[in-house]
Amino acid sequence: MASISSRRSVMTLFSSQDCADSHRVRTVLAEKDITVDILNVDPNDKPEELAELNPYNTTPTLIDRDLVLYDARIIMEYLDERFPHPPLMPVDPVARAHSRLALYRIEKDWFSLIDDIESGDAKLAEAARKILREGVLSAAEVFSIKPYFLSDEYTLVDCTIGPVLWRLPKYGIDVSGKQARPILKYMDRIFSRDGFQQSLSKVEKAIRP
Repeated sequence: MASISSRRSVMTLFSSQDCADSHRVRTVLAEKDITVDILNVDPNDKPEELAELNPYNTTPTLIDRDLVLYDARIIMEYLDERFPHPPLMPVDPVARAHSRLALYRIEKDWFSLIDDIESGDAKLAEAARKILREGVLSAAEVFSIKPYFLSDEYTLVDCTIGPVLWRLPKYGIDVSGKQARPILKYMDRIFSRDGFQQSLSKVEKAIRP
């Protein structure tokens, strides 16, 4: 009997319509114009197939023939290597290491706060909201150095930052004023990309009508 994954002839992504991790994977898929079947998963009613494929029963989960991947960063790096054009990671080992370090810090410092904001605990959410706003604003100078995050080219780092910044209105976080100008310019630059616009689910589009 064929495995669940091998029965799928087209690459498949189990994705949540309002999940920053799913969103950043969808951004990579759109930027590279990869043919993929996106299955929207209801977090409160997940399909049995997802649990059979992924022991953590989480999104995003990617199926590429016999390969099943979970964890957004692993999926993103796999897609970048599997479909090398356009490249979304530097070729130089040192620059690549810097990009991976930036990804690690964004995940640790920003994505962990998203979990707290969405936890349902009002006190925890309010504290996380404040820390995230301060973190974004404190990075303003970094956003002003290059067109993209510490790079002249759009990379996986930008694919990861974009979904967080897109969700700021949903989280009740306002970034404005003189200090925020480099951030706002950066947001305009990445939000206007065709790949980013194509990556948005119906739920995400409603965040910024």
